[in-house]
Amino acid sequence: MTQDKSLKTSPDKPAVDKKDDGLLRSSGVVGFFTMLSRIMGLARDVVLARVIGAEAFADVFFVAFKIPNFFRRLFAEGAFAQAFVPILGEYREQGSQAAVRGLISRVSGTLGLTLLLFTLLIVFIAPMMAAIFAPSWFMDEPLKFAATADMLRITFPYLFFISMTGLAGGILNSYDRFAVPAFTPILLNITLICAALFAAPLFDQPAFALAWGVLLAGIVQFIFQLPFLRRIHMLPAPIVDWHDSGVRKILLLMGPAIFGVSVSQINLLLDTMLATFLPTGSVSWLYYSDRLAELPLGVFGVAIATVILPNLSRHHSAESNVSYSDTLDWALKMILLIAVPAAVALVLLAEPILATLFYYGDVMTARDMMMSSYSLKAYSVGLVAFMLIKVLAPGFFAKQDMRTPVRIGIIAMVSNMVLNIVFVVPLHFYWQIGHLGLAAATSVSAFINAILLFIYLRKNQIYQPSGQWLVFYARLFAAVVAMLLVLIFLATQFNVLQAESWQQGDWWQRVSGILSLCMAGLITYVAILFVTGFRLSDLSGPAKAVSRNQ
Repeated sequence: MTQDKSLKTSPDKPAVDKKDDGLLRSSGVVGFFTMLSRIMGLARDVVLARVIGAEAFADVFFVAFKIPNFFRRLFAEGAFAQAFVPILGEYREQGSQAAVRGLISRVSGTLGLTLLLFTLLIVFIAPMMAAIFAPSWFMDEPLKFAATADMLRITFPYLFFISMTGLAGGILNSYDRFAVPAFTPILLNITLICAALFAAPLFDQPAFALAWGVLLAGIVQFIFQLPFLRRIHMLPAPIVDWHDSGVRKILLLMGPAIFGVSVSQINLLLDTMLATFLPTGSVSWLYYSDRLAELPLGVFGVAIATVILPNLSRHHSAESNVSYSDTLDWALKMILLIAVPAAVALVLLAEPILATLFYYGDVMTARDMMMSSYSLKAYSVGLVAFMLIKVLAPGFFAKQDMRTPVRIGIIAMVSNMVLNIVFVVPLHFYWQIGHLGLAAATSVSAFINAILLFIYLRKNQIYQPSGQWLVFYARLFAAVVAMLLVLIFLATQFNVLQAESWQQGDWWQRVSGILSLCMAGLITYVAILFVTGFRLSDLSGPAKAVSRNQ
């Protein structure tokens, strides 16, 4: 594993002056490895579709996997990361290396014990947890309910290992070792693929082999990061200390941050719960569509958010307000450049992409593809909002303001619950596509969340936009419209939008067709951006912008 040489610093002394120059490069490192992870994730989902499809036990596995994943995003990627990284940044700016190591050891011991006790509790009360997250199965489908509880006992300990992996990743990111945490999720995909291909045939229900694969993947990812912590002399010696000032500050910040950063994940989990009341296959349709919508979110949104949080924390500690605002400005432009064309392409090509990836053999049916495409289109509409939240929320967290995102998150969550009823009831009873309503409600509530976050950032003068936003919007609009026209023309010429003809093609025809369309769209998009005056140097980061107010 190679590291970006320009970002190497001593453990005690971060090179603040070089951070902004490396934003694009660091985002590229995270994005590259995250792209590999997402590609492996798609390969994993293709394998899962062939092994378990969208049948009853597929629904069971996806619920049993989603529950610890939800808590992982609260502990590892959500509230904990947003609370831990700014405090760690403060210790690095103001304290000694010994103080930093002491904080890490106490956080790892306290968090580790908490996670261990919580994991043991959930394993013990697995049927109760299954009843909460799959209530319809508890009432009407005892076999699926029992299988969910049994599978949850296997998958839930994954939370402990992956959360500790998240702690290690937060430390490495704070020291600008972005590549290792970004590479680590690839190990999850490799492990699950191996479980599906080699272990699944040994089980009466292949889904149980995947559950054991989830647990093994958590262990593998945690062990993988330990040597890299040792290399920067930050391998923790766990100490349980609830009274340590740094630990208490992180815990205080974590509580409200759970809502602030994870509202979209809570909404997605609510979708899963409600989907258990809908026809068999609804959970799987939402899973496959959500996985595709998360591809650009995970590759680019998470990459940019991962890079800007430590930078924003340093700017806040150094009281550099202009640099703080310029970093957010850069991140927002990067997100829009990626999210808008990705959303448009996914809406247009939803069913062909799903058929290319998953429609092979007898496990997945043409109806599964059509149903998944409905929810994929709805999730794709919300993709811009999902990605904006990833960079707007850190604008508050880096300043250790957790209350504002919490208030906004509660508003978005309540909106999602209301919209679920408004959308799902008519769509389910009249057209039997209630899962589309769940996806649509999640997307609309994400826009409510993102818009309110932006308004409060501006209202509190945390973010001051730089100039030339109108020019940026004009270039973006022209490029997206040109890309859309090219995609529609080519898709019509090759009957890509005709589901029946497209699904009859073999694997190579589908893959080559989709790749050709995507490349044509990408080339058109980039070309129009270039023609209208956009240059790669515009993405290099906000380092030079500091001078505009000086």
